[in-house]
Amino acid sequence: MTAAAARRADVRSRIVTLAAQMLREEGPAAVTTRGVAERAGMQAPIIYRLFGDKDGLLDAVAEHVMAGQVAAKTEATPADSDPLQDLHATWLAQIEFGVNHPALFRLLSDPDRVRQSAAARAGREALGAQVSRIAAAGRLRLSEQRAVAVIQAAAVGTIQTLLATPPELTDPALPATMWDAVLSQILTDAPPATSQDTVAATVTFRAHVPRLDALTPSERQLLTDWLDRVLTHNPQPAD
Repeated sequence: MTAAAARRADVRSRIVTLAAQMLREEGPAAVTTRGVAERAGMQAPIIYRLFGDKDGLLDAVAEHVMAGQVAAKTEATPADSDPLQDLHATWLAQIEFGVNHPALFRLLSDPDRVRQSAAARAGREALGAQVSRIAAAGRLRLSEQRAVAVIQAAAVGTIQTLLATPPELTDPALPATMWDAVLSQILTDAPPATSQDTVAATVTFRAHVPRLDALTPSERQLLTDWLDRVLTHNPQPAD
């Protein structure tokens, strides 16, 4: 990287960090190109050169915040830690972040931004890895993909409900209640003891496929495709 490119990257990073702080502390109205430029001690045209417009700046802020969330989520955990406890910790951290930073939550929940965000994809992959550990333990009764979708939908819905409820009517037990509801949908009561529970057994085996080193990558992919077909053609329990 040239010295000029390094300076440009440093200025861009400083602006994004400052804009994220302004959004968190003062709300969306404060994050204007002029306001951010003034706070950063520079001219507004610099913002336009680096980000195009305010939407470009907000996209960069969203990516910056998502990346920070993902980094916290993907911190190394002990190999012998309880996967369910790890997932619960992630759930609680997500709820707390959304409730304490409503402006950032709304920015990060914009479907158009989420669909195109590399950090959002990394976040889903990190959550998927946590769910995969539960599947490998024989506790997952849904496909991993559906379990991830259930967890994400429940977390976003919980945060939106808490933010939309007047403080005097807020139910502090709602996150715990929703967590229990998620567990009732995604978990088996115990690891499957026989092959009778086709879905749970298939989900569990699928979680181990990436570690089957005796197979080639193409063979592992083919086996995964077959198992996904089994899950597709076996109706997953609704209660």
